[in-house]
Amino acid sequence: MNAPTSRSSVFTALLLAIFALLVWRLVQRPVAEVAPPAIPLPNPTSGPAAIPAVATLPPFAPTPEERTAIAIFSRVSPSVVSVANTGLFRAGNIFRGLQVYEIPQGAGSGFVWDTQGHIISNYHVVHEADALTVTFPDGVTFAARLVGIAPDQDLAVLKIDAPPERLHSIRVAASRDLQVGQTVLAIGNPFGLDTSLTVGIVSALGRTITAMTGRRINEVIQTDAAINPGNSGGPLLNSAGELIGVTTAILSPSGAYAGIGFAVPVDTVSRIVPQLIAKGRITRAGLGLQLLPDHITRRAGVVGAAVYAVLPQSPATAVEIAGVSQSHRGLFLGDVITAIDGRPVADVEAYHAILDTLQPGQTVGVSLTRDGQTRTVSVRLIELE
Repeated sequence: MNAPTSRSSVFTALLLAIFALLVWRLVQRPVAEVAPPAIPLPNPTSGPAAIPAVATLPPFAPTPEERTAIAIFSRVSPSVVSVANTGLFRAGNIFRGLQVYEIPQGAGSGFVWDTQGHIISNYHVVHEADALTVTFPDGVTFAARLVGIAPDQDLAVLKIDAPPERLHSIRVAASRDLQVGQTVLAIGNPFGLDTSLTVGIVSALGRTITAMTGRRINEVIQTDAAINPGNSGGPLLNSAGELIGVTTAILSPSGAYAGIGFAVPVDTVSRIVPQLIAKGRITRAGLGLQLLPDHITRRAGVVGAAVYAVLPQSPATAVEIAGVSQSHRGLFLGDVITAIDGRPVADVEAYHAILDTLQPGQTVGVSLTRDGQTRTVSVRLIELE
């Protein structure tokens, strides 16, 4: 009994030893790494790998409106310049002597008017300048001198000595035929960013803005083309690339673009610029009258431009236009102008606005009221200084 039992125990122990050895071998065996999938490499002898074909798209084609803007900018932008206003400041002492310093006072835009070198800009761009420079889009700069100013219309004419081949004038259109909704383009130097183009429409016509002198500029064009500081004095163009105005102001609480910009109409520019070139000033037409301030006229309940006095030997004396008279009972109004050539005169500003469109030598019909009586007289306009 003991011998078989002993043999069975030995056999069992042997099996357990073999099993333990197998387990030990499995534990000690390194884990095989999983090989990544094979990536076929190009054969260096077979040439470059083929690239999948991509559909060929036609080249980008601008719309008709874009082509128009591109063509106008290409043609007109060489005529648009930047205008720099510099002041001279003198300082020094007995040791260093007198020193002169140039101080930038502002900058704006302008454009070529003719091949004689005349440049149009705004009066407020050149105001109080000791020195002016004009720079073309290619960076070439010329010293400019002031030829004439029209502060009440915010216009100025400069002149540079430049070769005629550089001076390309802009075709001039008429602003009286403009309509709200027409496309307009503005070229200028907003915030010193030279030769920038913006596009918009005529937002309104017949606006009135105030010049630096306090006088009102009438028949102004309103546009939503982006106009910012630095654009002042640049051209406003129609969709044919013709000049219809000179950008002059913006209406904005922040002083930057807010969708409302203004331009002096080209009809005003065409009337004033030749006078500034010829004489350095505007030739004003007048009746030879002095007028009462509007606040006095309104206080008297009168609508129109009340005559204060008639200048001696003026045409108004020949038709017996009378001014204010005085007696022991006080002052009495004389004639009040209510219309010129049928155009209503509501106040002194309206009186001047009408005369600004006329020339000395013209004969006009002047409608007057005095003591409840109305009459119309013909008066030949004279030139005023």
